[in-house]
Amino acid sequence: MLLIKIILGLLGLGVVVFVHELGHFLAARLVKIDVDAFSIGWGNPIWKKKIRGVEYRLGMFPVGGYCKMKGAADYGTAEYKEAWENMRNGVKSESGSYLAASPAARILVSFCGPFFNLIFAVLLLSVLWGVGFEINTLENRIILASEIAPGEIYPADDAGFQTGDRIIEIAGREISYFHEVQENIALNPEKELPVTVERNGEILQLNVKPALDKTSGAGKIGVYFWTDPVIESVKPGSPAQRAGLAPKDVITSANGVTLRNTLDLTKIVGQEPDNLVLEYRRNGSSGQVQFSRDDYINDLGLTWAVVSYRTPSLSFPSAVVKGIQESWKTLTASVKSLRLLFMGIDLTQAVSGPVRITYMIGDLATQGFGQGVGIGLRYIAEFIALISIALCIMNLLPLPIIDGGMIVLFFVEMIRGKPAHPKVISVFQTCGMVIIFSLLVFAVFGDILYFVHR
Repeated sequence: MLLIKIILGLLGLGVVVFVHELGHFLAARLVKIDVDAFSIGWGNPIWKKKIRGVEYRLGMFPVGGYCKMKGAADYGTAEYKEAWENMRNGVKSESGSYLAASPAARILVSFCGPFFNLIFAVLLLSVLWGVGFEINTLENRIILASEIAPGEIYPADDAGFQTGDRIIEIAGREISYFHEVQENIALNPEKELPVTVERNGEILQLNVKPALDKTSGAGKIGVYFWTDPVIESVKPGSPAQRAGLAPKDVITSANGVTLRNTLDLTKIVGQEPDNLVLEYRRNGSSGQVQFSRDDYINDLGLTWAVVSYRTPSLSFPSAVVKGIQESWKTLTASVKSLRLLFMGIDLTQAVSGPVRITYMIGDLATQGFGQGVGIGLRYIAEFIALISIALCIMNLLPLPIIDGGMIVLFFVEMIRGKPAHPKVISVFQTCGMVIIFSLLVFAVFGDILYFVHR
């Protein structure tokens, strides 16, 4: 299973990188910059073929890739110094060279890599909404986390929430499902939010200020989802099946304690009694089953009913609009999250490197395929769209070496009317290498800690 996750993760990450480099490649051809090589993956090529002057390669390591343009790697070299002197004296560089292109052309080439990632995300999400997809979620009813951890006080407690409340609106946004509660809370740490709840048929207005979760950078208020103790399915051969429990049975009590929700059962199981006695209701009749400690500790084999619905298949124009809206929502959320890096969060937990991202893509894919091919493909598409947007943002940051830093450099050159001095370029590139390498080492170190503590 781990091998399958790794393979799926590498394929997903490879697609995102391919799209990025394709943006650079097509832009370079558009502005008449010669491309020497276009590679998917790094390391020695295991396959290569030259077509119309471009050598297409497949690298040994299928993570990353590059678009090698004529003269693009000459910064800081004797060739660049010569080209710089020529440009200063009004002598044009060799035709087709990266350095011979105008600053505006080089800006376009640098920008198109991240831009293609954004367009790719829009296309993926547009296709998803055009086809329609099934969502398994939970209702918008909550349980206070303080019930699980007595003595702990959370923002939800301070705001006056109660277990059983149904959240129907957050900051003017209508809420129908629990994942919408999570999304709105997670994106607004340390920001006071007006919340409308329904409690015993009465509508109440509350205000809550989500705390910042320093392990993830997300906001949290201390609530769990409410799930009615209705059995969705029973695992074949499990203790629950052997005891005679069946789908649609409603578990009414455990060891004599009336159950309101599945979390009540979890609390009782957490006390590890010698025996677990469950009472249930089936078609108006009542029954009782008993389990030993070994039975319920290992796994009873029960899954609980969830809310399932299918999004409508949108027309082509509507699907594109929805794809743009969803991409914009992810883009703005990602930009907002950058400020959280300076708010004391645990960067080793909140920042993912290539190893963790690869694993997460593969993990989501295998989980999704376990529920059906369509759901698996949807999980992959959504996460790849997210990674693609994140890559777009990160590459446009004004850091040396990456696309954003080069755009700044070329913009300055366009204003000054002449290229930067070779020494400036050399320092700029060196700083960039140090920053990028340090970030990579830090991210990989965080990935190692992540897997050690799983």
